[in-house]
Amino acid sequence: MRMRSLLPLLLAVIVILACDAPRDAVAQAGGAKAYGDTFIDTLLGNVSSLIPNLTADVPSHEVGNLLYSGLVSFDRDMNAVGDLAESWKFSRDCLDLTFSLRKNVKWHDGKPFTAEDVVFTYEAMVDPKTPNPYRSDFDEVEGVKALDPYTIRVRYRQPYGPALRSWAQTVLPKHLLETWVQAGKLKEAPQNFQQPIGTGPYRFGEFRSGERVVLLSNPEYFKGRPHISRVVFRIIPSQATTFLELKAKGVDAAMLTALQYARQTDTPAFKKDYNRYRYAGNQYTYLGFNLKDSRFADKRVRQAFAHAIDKKQVIEGVLLGLGREATGPYKPGSWAYTDRVKTYAHDPAKARALLAQAGWKEKNAEGILVKDGKPFAFELLTNQGNDERRKVAEIIQDSLRQVGVAVEIRIVEWATLLKEHIKKRAFEAIALGWRIGVDPDQYGIWHSSQMGPDQLNSIQFANAEADTQLEAGRTSCVQLDRVKHYHKLQQLLAEEQPVVFLFFQDLLPAVSSRVHGIDPGPNGFRYNFAEWYVPKGQQRYAAE
Repeated sequence: MRMRSLLPLLLAVIVILACDAPRDAVAQAGGAKAYGDTFIDTLLGNVSSLIPNLTADVPSHEVGNLLYSGLVSFDRDMNAVGDLAESWKFSRDCLDLTFSLRKNVKWHDGKPFTAEDVVFTYEAMVDPKTPNPYRSDFDEVEGVKALDPYTIRVRYRQPYGPALRSWAQTVLPKHLLETWVQAGKLKEAPQNFQQPIGTGPYRFGEFRSGERVVLLSNPEYFKGRPHISRVVFRIIPSQATTFLELKAKGVDAAMLTALQYARQTDTPAFKKDYNRYRYAGNQYTYLGFNLKDSRFADKRVRQAFAHAIDKKQVIEGVLLGLGREATGPYKPGSWAYTDRVKTYAHDPAKARALLAQAGWKEKNAEGILVKDGKPFAFELLTNQGNDERRKVAEIIQDSLRQVGVAVEIRIVEWATLLKEHIKKRAFEAIALGWRIGVDPDQYGIWHSSQMGPDQLNSIQFANAEADTQLEAGRTSCVQLDRVKHYHKLQQLLAEEQPVVFLFFQDLLPAVSSRVHGIDPGPNGFRYNFAEWYVPKGQQRYAAE
């Protein structure tokens, strides 16, 4: 029972803007379901962990989502559906959440999955010795109890809005990882890289760091054996190289850039080999600051940057119009979003005036603003291989140069960027992106308690009013009550500009036309990967 009246999960209604392939891919010609074939996928960055609970990077979760399962997952339209749980029920006061678990689930090593694994996972996630960015998801949990081998009861200290969403967290095997958690060495467990064991639709085959990850279909998957027998994730840290591989049929799927989608793949030949999709993405791109840096601690400087950067130019120049401006961390159209926030029109004169108010009045011979004898120059980091993000950084560089600020762009390999710069807070500014979750709770990203090296508040934003709204927004199970707090949060973030919110972009995947069963929606296009298939007559690789 979903108890939507107690814990609404209504999300952004994301319109499928365009699609070269029919929505009902099952009805495509020659579409008889079959087992077999290999699907060659792509990752832009290296995998940092094969235990997704330990990391927030996209490549690790793309792989981990096929290896592991949570108690719940989300369907095409972002409705919560059972995964390891068959059903769930909230108490009338929203303090108790009871899960009934599936009885036919086995770990990849053949051991049965039980309620004890759920209790263990919760205890591991809240253990201070476990480095993970998701501990705050369980702050309001008073306790988790196994009532029997297949029933779990979660008791909350107070109503908790994101309760159900938090149990989409991947469940870990107690029999393999308990000793590692107790020793505070979960990152050193063989399951972290060499021998991951989950309950998901695919089993681990091979991992070569920086090269590839190979997964094999799980014949005992509790929802039925996946049709595609083998998945190979090729790690290709360059959008340009990935596109060359796509055209050469060396990979079966890739996320296209706007330029590739609009101008380089709109041909009969490409459309014969690949189906292209376009839908509004759940990710925004931003210019972020290390707020411990005294220059960026002054919000007038951040507001000046917001005025200096022409978002329309970014969207047209980089995305060819395939995106929309961001004014905060919530996507237009979602139930938590409000447009009643302060906005920053492109106004270099206003930017210069704000910088002058912050003490940046004089210029040196190179035309760079100087304060206390030091020029306003900083390093902007972004990740390797993402051509669009590099172009965004270049527009930022040019825009700020026009108001007297010098920016040096540094492109860093993804895993190194995370480990050496983001985790260690060793950066001045970053141009990156955030995926927004199923629930509008943003506690982990913006709350002042979440600044640790394994937590997500990497810019080190601390604001008492933001903390108040974040805390209030998550401690209600009534959507109308939560909305007012998230509206206030957006208004505050728009005023403070802890990051310059740039844009939400349309996602533009291309997938081999021999692959059927793809049905993009508000939850993207990979949510039902285990149901994808290749008809026998179109299979390219020998069965594994």
